[in-house]
Amino acid sequence: MDKSDQTCGFSTMCEWESPDYEPTLPVSEKSNPLTRNIDRASADCIVRTLQACDAQMFQEQTEASHQKLLSDQVVKTLMEVAKRVEIILKDPQDCLVVLSGCGTSGRLAFLMATSFNRELRKLNRSLVYSYIIAGGDRALLSSQEAPEDDPRSGVLSLKKVCEGKKQVLFIGISCGLSAPFVAGQLDFCLQHPEVYTPVVVGFNPAHQAKDEPIPGCTFTFHSVVQRMQELSKSQVAFLINPTVGPEAISGSSRMKGGSATKILLDVVLSAAHAAAFTNTPVTYEGILQHMRAYDKTLDITYAKTEGMTALVEAAGRSLRCGSRVCYLGWGSLAVLGLIDASECDPTFGADYEDVRGFMSGGYRNLSNNEGPLTSLGPQFCISHEDFLRSVLPYLSDQDTILLIFTRSDDVTEVAKLARRVREKTSNLHAVYHHTDGDTAAAEQGDISNLCLSTLNVTWPTPASRSFLLMQWELSTKLLLNAVSTGAHILKGKVYRNHMIDVQVTNSKLYRRATHLLQKLSGHPESKCEEALLRAIYRVDKLTQDITSSDMTAHTLTARKRTKVVPLALVVLLTGCALSEAESHLEQQPIVREAVEAWLS
Repeated sequence: MDKSDQTCGFSTMCEWESPDYEPTLPVSEKSNPLTRNIDRASADCIVRTLQACDAQMFQEQTEASHQKLLSDQVVKTLMEVAKRVEIILKDPQDCLVVLSGCGTSGRLAFLMATSFNRELRKLNRSLVYSYIIAGGDRALLSSQEAPEDDPRSGVLSLKKVCEGKKQVLFIGISCGLSAPFVAGQLDFCLQHPEVYTPVVVGFNPAHQAKDEPIPGCTFTFHSVVQRMQELSKSQVAFLINPTVGPEAISGSSRMKGGSATKILLDVVLSAAHAAAFTNTPVTYEGILQHMRAYDKTLDITYAKTEGMTALVEAAGRSLRCGSRVCYLGWGSLAVLGLIDASECDPTFGADYEDVRGFMSGGYRNLSNNEGPLTSLGPQFCISHEDFLRSVLPYLSDQDTILLIFTRSDDVTEVAKLARRVREKTSNLHAVYHHTDGDTAAAEQGDISNLCLSTLNVTWPTPASRSFLLMQWELSTKLLLNAVSTGAHILKGKVYRNHMIDVQVTNSKLYRRATHLLQKLSGHPESKCEEALLRAIYRVDKLTQDITSSDMTAHTLTARKRTKVVPLALVVLLTGCALSEAESHLEQQPIVREAVEAWLS
């Protein structure tokens, strides 16, 4: 590691594992020591810091540490789950594999289910994968945080998907082991073991699963996990919960949590497919080798630090001046663009137009359960045709446009779209995945000539085309997470390493906001929650009606508000009236600098 790495603060790789480090928080909610000053970092340092954070996913387990991605028990559990999938693939009648989650977890459940169903379709096999996302398909493309708190909705959606099935492998994904939606589904599975085999995927130790009461339920996520731990001894339930270290931006599980989810499920499902269709048995060594190959994926991706830095700088300039960033993608990489864009609203308090994704073929190629969602509003218009009609006419050089494609895509079509964009703006960039000895170099060269920057990611020729696509997908996710996170950091939407403008739209985010206010203001929890409620309800004095309302009522009201946490923080730091705090934030819209002005 060179000196530039040291200036980015890469000297405390395992500080977060100390029992004295932020002891009241689960790993998934802790702040990462590597990113304490990321809000003041250059684009280059942001990218290098994100690289160091992502590398934590593949740290080896030590005697005193929590289990990691490559830990023996994790690999063994992945083997057992892969074998369960293999059984269903070989005899799919009345069987189903269901992947379910909220937010990013649900979007990745969708990506995995549709991707592996596509593989089955190519083999002329029965489709066995279904996905569930809290809030339905609109949550694939926009923030729908409130349904995450509804366990009954989770159970109803599971019953609907599994109607008439005799054997179901249910994989519930909750990065923090916290979502009531998923807890309800897991509890239902445990009550019906004759049909359901439950698997939970998350990234906290079992004892850190959320133990908060769920309204109307007799269980907590923690109690569900405890039951599953006991049942895992007889392999009628499975717990996959390696720790991957705190997120670069505290609690932003779309990043490492999402990446690790994709790695784990890719490994399980591809091993099952190989066993079912190519007579390649599921083995410990095979699982471990596949996991280590994803470590190489990180290396290949972050070898392009210079190109990633250029993209972060361009996107940051666009957001700072009130312009937009658009991802124009093809195939499953376009889906990752849609996913990344959808996450900016709840994470950074962004408008849906700030970062948008568009997909070649739109809903025709998306293959979502509910079909076209365009009637729901402009943010659900996702095809390249929608981009050409509603965005292209208004582009300027201040907007950043990013093409995302591979050697497998129609490069002629990419070039044609690139020329259309280039007529309106010179701020055009490309990410291009290809293998050694790529034959489409000439046409790709034309595209590069149209772009301000082109990030060419070259991959060794793989043993499997499907695994190459999985690598391209993970690499693209890492790239886009870096671009959107880095751009919002440069815009001032992050304070230290916290989502200072987080939307308070469910119980998890309400608790996160309260803790953040405590940490930044030094005030006790009760005073911080009072300030948060004042900012949510826009009042200087809380009424009896407000204080007697439950958290659901608070989060429903918060959905209509902006800058809730910054307002509460200014009130806490200054003791000023809410109207004064609002006035201050209007004068200094960059949240980080408004906060610092009061702190200094």
